[in-house]
Amino acid sequence: MKVSIGSDHHGVGFKAQAATWLQSQGIEVIDVGSHDSDQPCDYPEAAGQVGRLVSRGDADRGILICGSGVGMAITANKFPGVRAAVCDSAPTAQLTREHNGLNVLCLSGTLWRERDLLPVVQAFVETPFAGGRHQRRLDKITEIEQSLGCHTPTP
Repeated sequence: MKVSIGSDHHGVGFKAQAATWLQSQGIEVIDVGSHDSDQPCDYPEAAGQVGRLVSRGDADRGILICGSGVGMAITANKFPGVRAAVCDSAPTAQLTREHNGLNVLCLSGTLWRERDLLPVVQAFVETPFAGGRHQRRLDKITEIEQSLGCHTPTP
């Protein structure tokens, strides 16, 4: 599995921790930055890079961290085939992977302690998509994207 990971200045510390854990699990990590928590940066930059990588199929999944996680999710969801959501618990990450095929996990770098977020990342990367009736629903999302002229890559 290949995971692209990015943050703004609010998520630099946790991004590094998550990347280290992912690599310890044999997961390839594409780190798009930021790397300096003292230098403010704009969340759409990292979200755009991760969203593009996942949309093109150059990364299987993505993880984004900003102040609330919401700005990252809004930006990443602009890319065809990206299903990004803010998750604040392992059960939420598991459910969104199983039922919604979540492929970009968005996290708050300021509202949670770093140690509380690693189980969310673990649930996100270890939980498979359930398929079945859930695939039918994702197909409907793809139809909407295509009706808007968006090319949705095949997962």
